[in-house]
Amino acid sequence: MLGRSSGTDSGSRPRKQKHDRRDADLILKFLVENRFPAIWLPSKELQDLRALLRHRHQWVRMRTRIQNALQSIALANGLRRGTALWSHDGQEMIASLPLAPHTAYRRNEWQAVYAKFEAEIEKLNQRVEEPACGRVGARLLMTHPGVGAVTALATEVFLGDPARFADSKALASYVGMIPREYSSGERQRLGGLSKQGNPLLRFLWGEAGPMQHAGTRSCRAFYRRKLVQKGLGKARVAVARKLGIRLWIMLRDHIEYNEFCRRGQRQQNSSDACAGMPETRYGAKSHRPVD
Repeated sequence: MLGRSSGTDSGSRPRKQKHDRRDADLILKFLVENRFPAIWLPSKELQDLRALLRHRHQWVRMRTRIQNALQSIALANGLRRGTALWSHDGQEMIASLPLAPHTAYRRNEWQAVYAKFEAEIEKLNQRVEEPACGRVGARLLMTHPGVGAVTALATEVFLGDPARFADSKALASYVGMIPREYSSGERQRLGGLSKQGNPLLRFLWGEAGPMQHAGTRSCRAFYRRKLVQKGLGKARVAVARKLGIRLWIMLRDHIEYNEFCRRGQRQQNSSDACAGMPETRYGAKSHRPVD
């Protein structure tokens, strides 16, 4: 905010004091000198696609609550099927459980609502798949292993113009996949994720991350190394961030996954690997994006 980082009359030295008159003078100075930073705004089409993705995500979250309720009933009555509970056979098994009257009523209601939600989410998936297949950027992203129509379309519409990010660090900061900082003097303290970005995009990258490291050898090695070094939670976040950087590079350079891998091999051969690119054994050497 300008109120907390206003400059002096020269506009070059930051000051911590909040002063509305000084802020107004600085804004006027930037406008007169044509140095006021531009703000990117999504088009009407992108706003509509964002609303579609958020609407689908709301239905998915409500379906998850229903699944948790049904899973609780199943576990309380000795039925342990895991994710197989949502198959046709699993639903028949939970429907055949002998339950008390009120519990049976809850089970029947939840199953009816779950079937309705499944049908509605399938319709929304089709509505998402149509624009995803019709947009060049989303089609490029879907060539990456583990990335489907929802993740590809969300990455394109929520990031917008990929050229507005200077590097991978700026991208991670925009999405909120960087650590919070609690620093005093020369001592730097880093905390959990800042989460100062789009929560849906972070969620989708986190969901696609496990499918990514399961599908490519370089990502499996990266995930296992981070799992040993940092633990499960941080390893999953690292894979999600790596996936996001990869998708951003593919969008920025208008390339498919095969071309992305070819450039990664060239970077490895030149000993100049970059963040997000397929890595060597000892990891990336720099966070500079690929030219």
